[in-house]
Amino acid sequence: MRADRLISILLLLQNHGKMTTKALANELEVTERTIHRDMEALSVAGIPVLAERGKHGGWRLVDQYRTKLTGLKDSELKTLFLSPSYQLLSDLGFSKDWKEARQKLLAALPNSLQSQADNLWNRIHIDIDPWKQSQHETIALNLLQQALWEDRKIRIAYEKANKESSDRIVEPLGLVAKGRTWYLVAVSNQEIKNFRVSRVKSVELLNESFIRPPDFQLADYWAESKQNFVQSLPVFEVDVEACPAVIQRLSFSGRFVQVVSTGSPNENGWIPVKLSFDTRQEAASYIIGFGDQIKIISPSSLIDSVKRIGESVLSLYKR
Repeated sequence: MRADRLISILLLLQNHGKMTTKALANELEVTERTIHRDMEALSVAGIPVLAERGKHGGWRLVDQYRTKLTGLKDSELKTLFLSPSYQLLSDLGFSKDWKEARQKLLAALPNSLQSQADNLWNRIHIDIDPWKQSQHETIALNLLQQALWEDRKIRIAYEKANKESSDRIVEPLGLVAKGRTWYLVAVSNQEIKNFRVSRVKSVELLNESFIRPPDFQLADYWAESKQNFVQSLPVFEVDVEACPAVIQRLSFSGRFVQVVSTGSPNENGWIPVKLSFDTRQEAASYIIGFGDQIKIISPSSLIDSVKRIGESVLSLYKR
């Protein structure tokens, strides 16, 4: 509804100080033309909005104008009291502060809304830990956070996946949690790069500050970085026929496999399936684990690989 959108614009300008037409349109998922019409409506209603021209221009409220809107809709209340990941808050050292802030916010609500907020905590809980947890070392998180808040350069000792180590000076821009794994986003050698925090072996805070890129948005950067990473991954697709008894297991029996498609049962009752792996070796190891319940149709090179593995296993037990 337009009334809700006008209120949203007012609150966005109040909280951000200044926003461009494009930023407001993206935030509210409308066209820039719609934002211009909404600004005219706000001005007619007596809200002091001002448009500043130029490279660093945008819309802002005049003379530190502050709205006294305090009402919360039911859906808004739920978003405020929906529990975030307690595990990630603990990693950052915020779990105690979060509990205290939650109680203060609850106490500030009208009595009619307090029971709704309290009930929400008992109905939705977010747990991002895997069933078989592999705890990553995040001993560097406290120092990384300090560097982030203070815009200070740091020297890190970093170990790559191949165990190769290096020391480098970086400018930290943000921390991102992917599942339960933390990543440091930082400028290194004038490029923005991602560093897995569990591979940061040491952190030294330097007495040198830096200026953050003015147009850097962590969420936007991470979304693009993640997409580029996924697109760069190797793909090895395999056509197989699977026994109906194992169909349900295909999606849950390994994190290196993706079920691309399944077909209708053929004349012998088996089901055509297209699987995707990163490498031929992963495909061979995965498929051979199902014994005689999966038959490779293509590529023929994978059939040869599975045959060689089978022959080597037979040879091992003939000794």
